[in-house]
Amino acid sequence: MPSRLFRKSASAALGRRSASIFSRAASKPIVLRAIAACARPVLEPRSFVLQSAATQFALRTYAVTTVPVPTMAESITEGTLKQWVKKVGDYVEQDEEVASIETDKIDVAVNAPAAGVITELLAEEESTVTVGQDLFKLDTEASGSSGSSSEAPKTAPKEEAAPATPAPEAPKPATPEPPKSAPPPPPKAAEPAQATAAAPGPFGSREERRVKMNRMRLRIAERLKQSQNTAASLTTFNEVDMSSLIEFRKLYKDEILKKTGVKLGFMSAFSRAVCLAAKEIPAVNGAIEGPNGGDTIVYRDYVDISVAVATPKGLVTPVVRNAETMSMVEVEKAIADLGAKARDNKLTIEDMAGGTITISNGGVFGSMLGTPIINLPQTAVLGLHAIKDRPVAINGKVEIRPMMYLALTYDHRLLDGREAVTFLKLVKEFIEDPRKMLL
Repeated sequence: MPSRLFRKSASAALGRRSASIFSRAASKPIVLRAIAACARPVLEPRSFVLQSAATQFALRTYAVTTVPVPTMAESITEGTLKQWVKKVGDYVEQDEEVASIETDKIDVAVNAPAAGVITELLAEEESTVTVGQDLFKLDTEASGSSGSSSEAPKTAPKEEAAPATPAPEAPKPATPEPPKSAPPPPPKAAEPAQATAAAPGPFGSREERRVKMNRMRLRIAERLKQSQNTAASLTTFNEVDMSSLIEFRKLYKDEILKKTGVKLGFMSAFSRAVCLAAKEIPAVNGAIEGPNGGDTIVYRDYVDISVAVATPKGLVTPVVRNAETMSMVEVEKAIADLGAKARDNKLTIEDMAGGTITISNGGVFGSMLGTPIINLPQTAVLGLHAIKDRPVAINGKVEIRPMMYLALTYDHRLLDGREAVTFLKLVKEFIEDPRKMLL
């Protein structure tokens, strides 16, 4: 009876033409089992659904893509994986930041090439990664809504038997709020205890901490030492009376701020003075190139000013390009934009590439006098310092004037003392009488 039912079902499944063949071959057990295996998806629709689901799962695996370490710049081939911003199972939108890589010059954000769910992280934090190395895997077929809904069924069956358990978890978020007010008192009492405990002897605490240098600091140290070992550095000084420039700024800063939204400072005036003085002394804006320390002088018709900016990670020098073509307001805006990007850690390689001469303003930190180090392959760096009221002789009389010391460190291989001193004297004259910069 079962064999007749089987033949009938199979005949319906295989069609009239194969019915007679099937009936003759059904008497043989081996053939019967083979035909039954072929007919199983038809006879067992539930199994067919499972096979279809498995096929869909296999197809979905092809949507998982491996994202490599991106190309950062021509001169940068590796970096340190500082932080995973996302973790396995997180859904990310296209171009959303997934990780941060620290390089010699800047921090590079690794963004998702497409929307999806992160399935695997292929590198650890603080490890060295190279350009092109596999970094993480991304399932581009998964979505935020599907991901959340797929997680819900996993927890729902476990919680069905005990529906009361989700309720206690709801108040838990409220519990962290009381500790917010509670923790402040204990630290106040704990800090003195720690201070006394950390004073084992008559000299107070003698603890030591060792922190690995980040890549940027290592690179800065390497380049500064390279500059000292390569350039024949010499520094010349002068002082400048800031009275006229201060008066100039006082007269026009409010009007410029109202019209352009730019705060007029002193850096734009010094940038303009450097550009004009460099026309008279082109070697200041030049460089030495070639093998064995260099055998060729490069003279430039443009001035790209590197502006030294201090950041928590170290000193960076973003570049104001073609400063000789800009007005003071345009230069001031460019410097402000670069400074904001530096503080927000958003500088790019392009922002810092190049530069023909550097201006370093240590005066904003209160520096009275200093000798800046040349930023190779540049030839000179101008150091600005704090403005201090000092007695000076004016037309045979002693007057109190706001004075600033200027320092020009230059490469004596390219610049002689006469050119260096003449350049600094021109900058001084332009600043002491800004009207000259209009001629």
